Amino acid sequence: MKVLLINGSPHIKGNTAIALNEMVRVFDAEGIETEILNIGNMPIRGCIACGTCYEKGRCVFDDAVNDAAARFEQADGLVVASPVYYASANATLIAFLDRMFFSSHFDKTMKVGASVCVARRGGLSATYDGLNKYFGISGMPIASGQYWNSVHGQAPGEAADDGEGLQGMRTLARNMAFMIKSIALGKEKYGLPEKEPRISTNFIRR
Repeated sequence: MKVLLINGSPHIKGNTAIALNEMVRVFDAEGIETEILNIGNMPIRGCIACGTCYEKGRCVFDDAVNDAAARFEQADGLVVASPVYYASANATLIAFLDRMFFSSHFDKTMKVGASVCVARRGGLSATYDGLNKYFGISGMPIASGQYWNSVHGQAPGEAADDGEGLQGMRTLARNMAFMIKSIALGKEKYGLPEKEPRISTNFIRR
């Protein structure tokens, strides 16, 4: 079993990394393999709605997005972590997630998703809500912890002093590990939920 963790911070050893590393320690103890991708400093452009991915099943821009999508396909869970900028996630991370989720056409049903937010003070819950929407639209169960999945810290390393936040990361990782293992057992016995052919209804009809 494997969890892919996406660090959207441009500071690869910053406070967001501290939060993710706290989760990795728990995953290691639970026997779950992990991989962290640091994408916060990458030149990742946004989606241009060209539609090429409908034909190819991958983004027309062959960068870290396509590489991560292949890793995501093999993973049982996905953690997306971001610092908070203006009550939202890092713009690079948003561009990355928009393209990865839209262009990859493999079935994401029952892969477990979790979002993590790090801020000096505010904007955490708005960022948390925004990141969770990627999972909700993809049939992915959303893992929760003991509070909203957030850690506070501004200066480098300051998140290490947020005892409550780091406890939340450990709880989140344990809950996520339990979900991944339980879903694996459920798939073995019952398979995945039945899917109907997709119906798309436009709001404007001609």
